[in-house]
Amino acid sequence: MDWFLIIILLSSLWAASLCIAIYACCFPPKDAFLCNGEVACKKNVLLVIAHPDDESMFFLPVIFYLTSKGHNLHLLCMSTGNADGKGNMRKEELYQACAVLKVPLQHVKILDHLDLQDGFDKIWSHKLLANIVKEEISSQSIDLIITFDYYGVSGHKNHRDVHHGVRMALYENSQTNIEAWELISTNIMRKYSGPVDIWLSILCAFFYPRGEMFCLLNQYPNKSFLAMAQHRSQWVWFRKLFVSLSSYTYVNTLRKISI
Repeated sequence: MDWFLIIILLSSLWAASLCIAIYACCFPPKDAFLCNGEVACKKNVLLVIAHPDDESMFFLPVIFYLTSKGHNLHLLCMSTGNADGKGNMRKEELYQACAVLKVPLQHVKILDHLDLQDGFDKIWSHKLLANIVKEEISSQSIDLIITFDYYGVSGHKNHRDVHHGVRMALYENSQTNIEAWELISTNIMRKYSGPVDIWLSILCAFFYPRGEMFCLLNQYPNKSFLAMAQHRSQWVWFRKLFVSLSSYTYVNTLRKISI
């Protein structure tokens, strides 16, 4: 009986949390991300990731928010994810996922640099990454960058190198006042708590200085599965489980990067 009650309570909490995400648009916050009280606040935003499928596994609440608000989203993927020799396939899968996510394909750039190859043991030059980011900022008139934090959600070395490369680019471009935000990594319990983590994410943001942290909720969790399913070479059972249980499917907490 005790176990039955626990299951009922957890199921109810999961359902309530999911409803919060889906109906969040009915209760918009006073301080909306990227608006700052402006009537017209459309930005050119650059999302910097390491591999195809990073966008669908980790950043979907951010992507849905930006596209729904009419921001111009550009996606810069630093590699084709060729660790298993499937780079060309994964490149096409990213384009297909971006079509589902309504990110214009002309705004998607996927690199296949000899020194930026996918792999847990591959060390990426922060200077090279910074130069690539700076070039993209200049060519696309970027106002704002979003990327991984220092841990990179999963701890993948490539994710962490991307973070450091972006920070170096910001430091070297400090005179341009480019704004940048990082996706906060959580502990394993929160990471696999699904929509329940929405409550903790909101609580953390509440106690942070105003305007320095934002929680973005995913109103379309069903589309998360559709987007990730475009990555057919990666759509195996444990990633299906990840998308179902991962808090990153339902909420992204962004923290402003200070240089």
